[in-house]
Amino acid sequence: MRFFLSKKREFDIKKWHLRFFVYFCGMKVQIKTDYIHALIAEGEHWQQDFKFEISDARKIAKTLSAFANTQGGRLLIGVKDNGKIAGVQSAEEQYMIEAAAEMYCKPQVKCNMQNYLVENRTVLLVQVEESLQKPVYAQDNDGKWLAYLRIKDENILATPVHLRVWQQSGREEGELIEFTERERLLLQLLQDNDRLSLNRYCRLAHLSRPAAQHLLAKFIRYGIVEAVFEDHKFHFKLK
Repeated sequence: MRFFLSKKREFDIKKWHLRFFVYFCGMKVQIKTDYIHALIAEGEHWQQDFKFEISDARKIAKTLSAFANTQGGRLLIGVKDNGKIAGVQSAEEQYMIEAAAEMYCKPQVKCNMQNYLVENRTVLLVQVEESLQKPVYAQDNDGKWLAYLRIKDENILATPVHLRVWQQSGREEGELIEFTERERLLLQLLQDNDRLSLNRYCRLAHLSRPAAQHLLAKFIRYGIVEAVFEDHKFHFKLK
C-alpha cells in the first residue's frame, strides 16, 4: 500500500513500516465472543459503525472526524452492514486506521485498536476518542479539509454554524453577551416558527450569512437554540 502526500507533509516510510510490524506481530488477539456479539446486536448507530473492510484511508478519516467531533465512537472492522462477521482479511486495516488518524485528520485523532477472535474470524475493534480540539477535519480525495458530525448512523458534513460554535467554544477569553435588536428578532422568529433554516432566517432578518451564522452559533452555545437534522438538511429551533 502506498500513500502519496503533498510536499508540505513528508511521510517517514521507515517509521510506518516499523509501526506496521509492531501491530502485525505484537497485538494480542482477545477471545470475547459474547462481547463482540453484544456490540453487533446494537446495530449501527451514532456511536458505532460497521466496516466490511478498509480500502481507503481518506474515506475512513471521514468517520474518524465524525466520531471525534461528536462524543466518540467505535468501528467494528470485519463486520458487514447486516451484522454478519466476515473477518479482517489482513493486518493492513490497522495500518490504514493509524494512517487515517494521523495523516488525514487534522488535528490527529486518538484511536485504540484491539483484535478479537469471533467465529474463527478476526474482528478489529477501533475505539475513537472525542477530540478536545474541535473541529477535527478530514482530507478528501481532492485535498479539501472538511469537518463531519455523527448523526444516527451517518457521517454528516458540519455546517458553517457548527464550525463557528466550535471556534467560539475554543476561545480562552470570555465573551460579552449583548442583547440587541438582532437577538430579539431571532428569538421572535423562532417563537413564531417551529424551526428555521439558515437561508430563511437570513431572508426574514435581512442579515448576511456570516452575521446569521455568528448569531445562531452564539445562541447554540448559550443553550437557547439547537440544530436538528431533518430531510437531509439542518434547521434551527428553540430548545
